[in-house]
Amino acid sequence: MSANLASNEPSTVNTALIDTNLLIYLYDQRDPVRQTRARQLLHDLGALGVGCVSIQVLGEFFHVSSRRLSPPLTAAEAYEQVTLLSQVWRVFDLTPLIVLEAARGVRDHGLSYFDAQLWATARLNQVPLLLSEDFQEGHLLEGVRFVNPLSADFELAAWI
Repeated sequence: MSANLASNEPSTVNTALIDTNLLIYLYDQRDPVRQTRARQLLHDLGALGVGCVSIQVLGEFFHVSSRRLSPPLTAAEAYEQVTLLSQVWRVFDLTPLIVLEAARGVRDHGLSYFDAQLWATARLNQVPLLLSEDFQEGHLLEGVRFVNPLSADFELAAWI
């Protein structure tokens, strides 16, 4: 990990953990701008071979895509997409150590549990960049930088 991650400036990293919301936007027809931006981002991450997801993200994707989208994916469609996602992206398992680290993230940093679990997955797998809309933009927490890739000024080349 680059020493620049301690500053507020972007830094070159070699891996980025993708949050569920970015995968959901691929199928969310209510926001075409986010859908287009998410599609391009995920394409670019895949082309560079630097994107990864967690088991948590795959589970959340199945749940949200088959229940909360309008129209929702069928269970069979959501299953097919989770299968595809697990083949395309590097997938990090959920381990007892990640659960303990997430609990520490709740206790010591005030994160919600599932946000803490995502942070713990990135931290313990030495993934310095977490791409999500759900965290404080640019915040650095124990070596993991939270970046909103759908913000107007985001440029993937500045981070990867």
